[in-house]
Amino acid sequence: MAAWGVSVDAASPPGVAMTVQREVQPMSVYDHAVQSLGGGAADLHDHEDKVALVVNVASRCGLTPQYEGLERLQKTYADRGFTVLGFPCNQFLEQEPGTSDEIATFCSTTYGVTFPMFEKIEVNGENRHPLYEELTQVPNTEGQAGDITWNFEKFLVAPGGEVVARFAPQVEPESHEVTAAIEANLPG
Repeated sequence: MAAWGVSVDAASPPGVAMTVQREVQPMSVYDHAVQSLGGGAADLHDHEDKVALVVNVASRCGLTPQYEGLERLQKTYADRGFTVLGFPCNQFLEQEPGTSDEIATFCSTTYGVTFPMFEKIEVNGENRHPLYEELTQVPNTEGQAGDITWNFEKFLVAPGGEVVARFAPQVEPESHEVTAAIEANLPG
């Protein structure tokens, strides 16, 4: 959304010179178009009033058991205004080769995943999804922004769309640093 303002140039006769100024609001991470894992358009704005943990996930990775911790976070905090948003990615040693149906089946039957999952995307390179183009601008705890380093990198988004934290893939979903950041940003 944009805000509009009108100002009058004091050097001109009354009513002659008016300047219309447009103040451009920054794009929210929720403004990016995405597709649901089941097919069809999904709207990230459905989650903008919540704290969201955005994670690039994979089914055949040594970190895949993090799905358990992500699902426990979902169950623990969902009724307090939190959600995990999962984005499958096959860019790291092809550890997410499945179709959307295969990914959905794996996640639900193996880990009981109930949080929203989206289409498989690229998180690095020239075909990087616009959502991740924005997320990768956020520095990690060492102050480094840039490419996603591996599966299960995590971004914490506050209600309204501000990215407030970035966690390395090896940081467990239920670690103190992640849960403290979630709790500090929960609405109301």
